[in-house]
Amino acid sequence: MIPRMQADNISFSYHQDSTAAVFHELSFSVQPGQILCLLGPNGTGKSTLLKCLSGILHIQQGSVLFDGQSLFNFKLPEVARRIGYVPQGLTSAFPFRIKDIVVMGRAPHLSILASPSKNDVKIAHEAMETAGIVHLADRPCNSVSGGEWQLALIARALVQKPQVLLLDEPTSHLDLGNQTKILHAIKQLTSDGMTIIMATHFPDHTFLVADSVVILNRGQISHIGSPDDVITEENLRSAYGADVRVVCAGETVERKVCFPALRSIVNRNS
Repeated sequence: MIPRMQADNISFSYHQDSTAAVFHELSFSVQPGQILCLLGPNGTGKSTLLKCLSGILHIQQGSVLFDGQSLFNFKLPEVARRIGYVPQGLTSAFPFRIKDIVVMGRAPHLSILASPSKNDVKIAHEAMETAGIVHLADRPCNSVSGGEWQLALIARALVQKPQVLLLDEPTSHLDLGNQTKILHAIKQLTSDGMTIIMATHFPDHTFLVADSVVILNRGQISHIGSPDDVITEENLRSAYGADVRVVCAGETVERKVCFPALRSIVNRNS
């Protein structure tokens, strides 16, 4: 089967000096309907990689393929109709209604001077239903919670009708309840064939939603594979320089969990 999205030996640098590459010679792929999680310490290039996969930044080496075709063969509106991107930390300076924020995602399907049609509004409403935020449609975007705002941004990406969704730290700065809502929405999207690549700072989330995991460290892939194979104490200790425990949560949960071993750190320093 041809991967829905594939990175083949890609490298990127913000400068001409290749020795200052943010990441170097990365290769991985993700199939339709699967979730790939990107892990790694701060500054290792996760956000930059997502921007390269979305076409916002241009790689200096290698190729990014969508259904076997080079991403560079598509014009930007064509890319936006195939790939949705939700960056981290996005805010609005104006109190747009949530439904207006969401319908803005239809821009790749509109001509330059066109206004959203009734069908575009209908698609936006369906996206809000999928994200579970229809009740927020008329709320100003600066009056909703962080989790509700994140769901609105996901809905805005969904109205592009993409086949791939790129999410940069979608659960960052959210409480446990809102993290659960976001993860549930992400998992539900794959049931319709959506492919998702998600950067996260929570290794434990990979056990909840991921089909495969990539750990980036110092601009290269240090580990790649299934969550069970990649999310190990040794691998996480190597990537983050922290003492971590990975254990089975028990029969009622029936999955592994990951958490920092703070007690062992205290003991080691005492």
